[in-house]
Amino acid sequence: MWGRDEEEEQKEATWEEYSVLFRDFYRHMTFSEYDRPENNVVFLHEHEFPENLKKSVNGSESEPFSTIISNYTIHTHKAEVKMPSGNVDKPSIEDNRDGTVSIKYDPREEGIHELAVKYNGEHVQGSPFKFHVDSITSGYVTAYGPGLVHGVSGEPCNFTISTKGAGAGGLSLAVEGPSKADITYHDNKDGTVSVSYLPTAPGEYKISVRFGDKNIKGSPFFAKITGEGRKRNQISVGSCSEVTLPGTITDADLRALNASIQAPSGLEEPCFLKRLPTGNIGISFTPRETGEHTVSVKRMGKHITNSPFKVNVCEREVGDAKKVVVTGNGLKEGKTHVENYFAVDTRNAGFGGLSLSIEGPSKAEIQCNDKDDGTLNISYKPTEPGFYIVNLKFADHHVTGSPFTVKVTGEGSNRQREKIQRQRDAVPITEVGSQCKLTFKMPGITSFDLTSTVTSPSNVTEDAMIQEVEDGLYSVHFVPKELGVHTVSVRYKDMHIPGSPFQFTVGPLRDSGSHLVKAGGAGLERGEVGIPSEFNVWTREAGGGALAISVEGPSKAEIEFKDRKDGSCDVSYVVSEPGEYRVGLKFNDRHIPDSPYKVYISPAMGEAHKLEVAQFPQGNIQADIPAQFIVRKNGAKGELDAKILAPSNQSDDCFIQLIDQDTYSVRFYPRENGIHAIHCKFNGVHIPGSPFRIKVGKDVADPAAVHASGNGLQEVKTGVKTDLIIDTCNAGAGSLAVTIDGPSKVSMDCTEVDEGYKVRYTPLLPGDYYMSIKYNNMHIVGSPFKITCTGDKLAEEGAQETSSVIVDTVPKFSKGNKAHVPLMPVFRSDATKVQSKGMGLKKAYLGKQNQFTINATDAGNNILFVGIYGPKGPCEEVYIKHTGRNTYTVNYVVRERGDYIAIIKWGDDHIPGSPYKVEV
Repeated sequence: MWGRDEEEEQKEATWEEYSVLFRDFYRHMTFSEYDRPENNVVFLHEHEFPENLKKSVNGSESEPFSTIISNYTIHTHKAEVKMPSGNVDKPSIEDNRDGTVSIKYDPREEGIHELAVKYNGEHVQGSPFKFHVDSITSGYVTAYGPGLVHGVSGEPCNFTISTKGAGAGGLSLAVEGPSKADITYHDNKDGTVSVSYLPTAPGEYKISVRFGDKNIKGSPFFAKITGEGRKRNQISVGSCSEVTLPGTITDADLRALNASIQAPSGLEEPCFLKRLPTGNIGISFTPRETGEHTVSVKRMGKHITNSPFKVNVCEREVGDAKKVVVTGNGLKEGKTHVENYFAVDTRNAGFGGLSLSIEGPSKAEIQCNDKDDGTLNISYKPTEPGFYIVNLKFADHHVTGSPFTVKVTGEGSNRQREKIQRQRDAVPITEVGSQCKLTFKMPGITSFDLTSTVTSPSNVTEDAMIQEVEDGLYSVHFVPKELGVHTVSVRYKDMHIPGSPFQFTVGPLRDSGSHLVKAGGAGLERGEVGIPSEFNVWTREAGGGALAISVEGPSKAEIEFKDRKDGSCDVSYVVSEPGEYRVGLKFNDRHIPDSPYKVYISPAMGEAHKLEVAQFPQGNIQADIPAQFIVRKNGAKGELDAKILAPSNQSDDCFIQLIDQDTYSVRFYPRENGIHAIHCKFNGVHIPGSPFRIKVGKDVADPAAVHASGNGLQEVKTGVKTDLIIDTCNAGAGSLAVTIDGPSKVSMDCTEVDEGYKVRYTPLLPGDYYMSIKYNNMHIVGSPFKITCTGDKLAEEGAQETSSVIVDTVPKFSKGNKAHVPLMPVFRSDATKVQSKGMGLKKAYLGKQNQFTINATDAGNNILFVGIYGPKGPCEEVYIKHTGRNTYTVNYVVRERGDYIAIIKWGDDHIPGSPYKVEV
């Protein structure tokens, strides 16, 4: 009988998080978060024996266990095997020349063996490893495989049971450990059974295999399961060679120039132009090989005077990782919650980038003190005990001794994690002319302040209809007229809601994957103890797959999930303790963009819920002009605090004045254009509605108007410089941030062109790269873009790398040439259904605001034309305001007496009653 002690339960999701701290050649620091498969410290491969080693036992084939070679790939150089007799044997060690070594051992005795793997006298994680060796012709039931020795929580652990030549008998299996392990098996019909179990917590697991009510040889087996979700932190420090260019270049020229350097091997990379302390212009690059290099400096695609330049690189300038000296106890042992130090000396190693990654049970905070003389003091502070892997690379190669295994001891942080996983089905293909729907949940607002537009692939923008499905749940409806990727913008009070602008594909999906999943909502920004924190997840564009949601923090979260069956879903979670939480969203085992999210959960609102805001500024306010609003305490006792956060993430205090015992005046002073957030807290807790979003300035950067195109978004090759154009025409001025995550760091630059900005980069390793393009901290449509790179490996493989560039843009406008003439929309409207009313259509008064309204809700989409013509010509002032859903308010002022006519057209046609006769 095949049995199991416990019932099955649904598999839980697992997720990992990695973050990068990157210092580029200009020595400023940026951050990026990305996902990467875990590198296990130790893993085991069972090699199948050759056919000629098989023998027939009792009429069947038996596994020759005494000749099986177990291959352990580890990060160390010391290993020994303790045999059942007590004797110690030395396995053979081979250097794989990729930062790992292989240990191979040919067993000589039957029974339980122990493999001890040590680094600097300390066992690596999981050591010693136990394995059982049986004879070739024992005729007994045997078991083998890595799942009997070790594994990673949240990942299947596999092994095989062989019953060949064992005769008749019942087989049973039990797994005991810190968590319930879901067990599955498969009869291979050849006398063997494949077994898999899924542990969900780290620790030691006992695997009992019984045949005929007796333990088989070696049973029970003990497997050491390491922690799930290993975290990685990484820092990179760039050192580069600088060469002065001949001639004089002004600052204006410098912004319009771009430069690239070509090595003797043909490798071409972008390099940096900057003004040196001497006042001259220099190029900055990392030498990768010796010989004569060619530097090209161009303006608008043409070489400047004296370009290209020749630069000779000698051998001592090329980075050599073997010459880097590393010292300090921080690479031998560490403590939790304290800084662990080590020093790096690159003074004799030439020019090259230094990158450090630390992977382990927690994300260790890294601090780097660069002394600007080729030496650095580095410290890291882990929060969980266990074994950490430290990778230290210089000029894309490991330094001597890297990767280092560090044993960290001390108390953990006792953070708790809850996770769920749900299968997401691909939605049916949308056809031209069909009803399309995009759903989102946004509690606590009114539908009157919501507007939506849809831009087609041919750049035709039309209004979309928004319906309130139920309280707080809204849906955008539109009918597409062409195939391709549409842009759906949803705004609340003229500001994009979280997640907007959305990509919506009509016809077959052109791509799929986690990078196309979007998430947004208050629950990914802030929350309150005991109150559900809600957010939306849109997976429509990503196709089918598994969506994993995890919440980690000071207390366990209760997670609720609701599928809307249209490619979107609602998620809410409730926690019982305040503090910082991390919400992770993974699709098909890869983090979606910007995941994991850091969310601060505040204490219960208490007295803060009594406060209310009045006279909050409506519409656009201007930068560098103070504005204010009122906060009423309504009897609450405590102190009010307020700050304003600008789009550039600059924070400034608001001026708070107590008008009377129950009313505050909050005055703020915005200093830049864009969407600002005003955080109002009472006794340290957000008041209802806080943070308040407000638009400053009229020309606010619009990510929905930014588009990217070019070869740099298609398939690229290693060592080949490629580029793309980011079109910011008519998108306003803002902050453009481009980030590339991938197998290698890329040299990247960004220069201004007529239609926007050109980004150039050169990848060094094949694989998938992800390019994020954000405008004022919001992804443009299609971002992040997945870019596949092929070609030879031009650098040493290691941790995922991040490269980024940030540019403050200037307003760009389309020129009148054919390439930029917008296509006129194809309007479908009926002017006879437009209604107008108001005293301003009959009688007007001198020098005063005269008003009437126009309602075209049922008249389709078109352009409204309004003209007021008097005895001496057109009216001096006519003001039209779109109030939503094709309704308009018209105000005008007249300066002369007489009879006027008011002309109102919906497109090319007069509306009923037009032209109107107006008496002044």
